[in-house]
Amino acid sequence: MAAGGWVCFLTGLLSLASAVDHQHQGEADTYHVSAGHLFLLRCYPADVHSQIRWSRGDSGNESLPTGVEVRDGLLWFRPVQMTHNGSYICEKRDKTRSSKIIFRVLVSRGDCPDPNENITVTKGVQQGLECKQAEIFRLKLARKIRWMKDCHLMEMDKGSTYLKEQGSLRLPPVTERESGKYTCLIDITIDGRNYTTARSIQLTAKSGPPEVFPELHVVSPQKDVVIVQVGKRAELQCLAYAGFSEDPEILMFWTINGTETGDHMELTHSWKFIHDKGQVYGQSILSIPVVRREFLNIPINCHILSPAEEKFGEARLQEADYSTFYMNVALWLIAPITCLLLTAFFFICQVDLILAYRKLNTHFSKPQDGKHYDAYVSVSQSAMLSLDGVACFALQILPQELEQKYGYYLYIRGRDDFPGEAVHDVITAAVHQCQRLIIILSSCGKSKETVQFREDQNQLLYEQKVGLHDALMQNDPKVILVEVDGPVDYSQLPESLHYIKRKQGALEWKNSFAETNKLTQLYLKRNFWKNLRCQMPAVPARRLQSIT
Repeated sequence: MAAGGWVCFLTGLLSLASAVDHQHQGEADTYHVSAGHLFLLRCYPADVHSQIRWSRGDSGNESLPTGVEVRDGLLWFRPVQMTHNGSYICEKRDKTRSSKIIFRVLVSRGDCPDPNENITVTKGVQQGLECKQAEIFRLKLARKIRWMKDCHLMEMDKGSTYLKEQGSLRLPPVTERESGKYTCLIDITIDGRNYTTARSIQLTAKSGPPEVFPELHVVSPQKDVVIVQVGKRAELQCLAYAGFSEDPEILMFWTINGTETGDHMELTHSWKFIHDKGQVYGQSILSIPVVRREFLNIPINCHILSPAEEKFGEARLQEADYSTFYMNVALWLIAPITCLLLTAFFFICQVDLILAYRKLNTHFSKPQDGKHYDAYVSVSQSAMLSLDGVACFALQILPQELEQKYGYYLYIRGRDDFPGEAVHDVITAAVHQCQRLIIILSSCGKSKETVQFREDQNQLLYEQKVGLHDALMQNDPKVILVEVDGPVDYSQLPESLHYIKRKQGALEWKNSFAETNKLTQLYLKRNFWKNLRCQMPAVPARRLQSIT
């Protein structure tokens, strides 16, 4: 029996605790309204996951009276009637618990309802009054705001002003004449019907030493531009100097283009006092979960307010412009590729570019420095007399291409000298009258090449002494090596030719071009003549005109 009694006792305690948890009733909030006005009542706090149910609390009938309806969780009085006087219960349920909040609505007649708020202000202190009709502002409809004092419409003088968008009223330094009942009226049109809402504040002026408030100063933002991405989260921070102590009468808030952040349900802001080196600052954070385009390039102001003054700082949101970044990245990527392409193009086409440049400058007559010939063609006399591939190239192909097509003047040993002339004198004079020295080498086999050079040793050695010595020491004339019909065995040739071969290479001519197909033959010949002309001096304009 004792055990059964304890079980019943514990069960009763648990049931009582459950009843207290699930049927908690908060304190009744009282609202004074006037008959004939629009009034909106919110069940606070409530979120999107809560289920809201409204009922009448003191009539014995839970159903809402005529003229009262529920819209989006709000209780709408359209308009307030004398019969609406009484209690209303908001029951909020979510997954874990339920709660009830009781509201008392006291209805009076006349345009000015009884005060919902009493404010006492020391004389000489400047005071601001807020309209505090957040539910009306959240409707985002066109509205007109008016202020009345003691039920008489106020005419704003120099000392009394109000912010039209927020409806806040700024009074001059309070005297006895500022005492009274102030009513904020908002005219609004809903569903084609005109309504007026009203809320009253009782202001009382008291005597006493005037309170001294520190001079406020917004540290940041100061016309800051914050770069954001549309559709992403953003946060704005505000820091303001508030004096040397935490004054409970100091307030911080934000406005967006002149309207309070309460008009934007998704925005949240918070603020607190922070201490730094004996000074007190107010720090406020405005959180924007999703940046919309209408938030861009409009003033977003952080306000700090005391009974003595109000200061604000301004920030603007600007959409991030990545075009410059992308352009810079593209340039960084394109620049090296372009340089590589230009380098490759110049390397491949440098011969064509040099020849094209010369062609474009045909009007410029190149000075000859007193030299009569463009090139001295050096070839062994035994090769010339044998009429093999070397002789054919030196006496027929080379003059036909350079002299007849492009107007060059060549001195060819064995063609342009005369019998009986002093060989050494002729060679010396001819080499000194030439801008280039073309040395034609044969690849007819080691033994044969050696024999050819030994047969004309005196001639070749003297040409090399005169031409190669000046070429190596003074770079005048410049030497062009031409290998005919394949690679040449340089081990049988003078060391000076070895050096020139290593330094600048040699051009290759094959009489066997004819054995290849026509396209390959044309390509090889064209490249050979272009490279040879590139190493030759530019032809004066007058010669080009004479052969065309």
